[in-house]
Amino acid sequence: MTIAKRSLRVDRPEKTLRELALESLRDAILDSHFKPGARLVERDLCTQLGVSRTIVREVLRHLESEGLVATVGTRGPVVAETTADQALQIYEIRGALEGMAAKLCAQKRDGRISEDLQAALERIKAGYQKKKMDRVLAETTEFYRILFAGAEREVAWGIVSSLTARINRLRSMTIKTEGRDVEGPKQMQHIVDAIRGGDGEGAYRAAQDHITLASSIARQLLAEAAGA
Repeated sequence: MTIAKRSLRVDRPEKTLRELALESLRDAILDSHFKPGARLVERDLCTQLGVSRTIVREVLRHLESEGLVATVGTRGPVVAETTADQALQIYEIRGALEGMAAKLCAQKRDGRISEDLQAALERIKAGYQKKKMDRVLAETTEFYRILFAGAEREVAWGIVSSLTARINRLRSMTIKTEGRDVEGPKQMQHIVDAIRGGDGEGAYRAAQDHITLASSIARQLLAEAAGA
């Protein structure tokens, strides 16, 4: 008689408690539940998130590395504020790198790239239609991941990825403005169409146009908030 060996393997949950707490607090900041400048008190966060102070501290350190949290003197951790000038710099970086990636994708004339971009864009549109802004943010990030992967520019994508949290914070503002649910996807469609047609210069211009308008909207919103 053969006796089956007992397995001691512990199945790892899909996400750890730390990862769940990180996502929850990040989303709360992006959704403006915690507004720029608001103090993030560890004791209160432990209660709200239902986790230990050790996890809260780890999460705050991670969000500080993403630029969403800052430590200000004796106040401790606060939600980082993004100025209009900082937003301009972020969009300048995006414009330069995304324009380059779009142009390179077009020059490759690989139909799979435009197909994958189109699929991501359709998911963005669906997110807007269902008013699921978290999906819009996630699929927009995926759209640009596909763009940089298609261009074979991993280092450039690494730079953009390091700014993802701050970019999404700006996006979370701009995507809610009137007409952005139509104009945003429309401009992104121009990028896809130019890539599909092998039009490198057209793809570059389309990417620049998209960034220019998004930058203008974000900086106006930030200026209005600063003057409020």
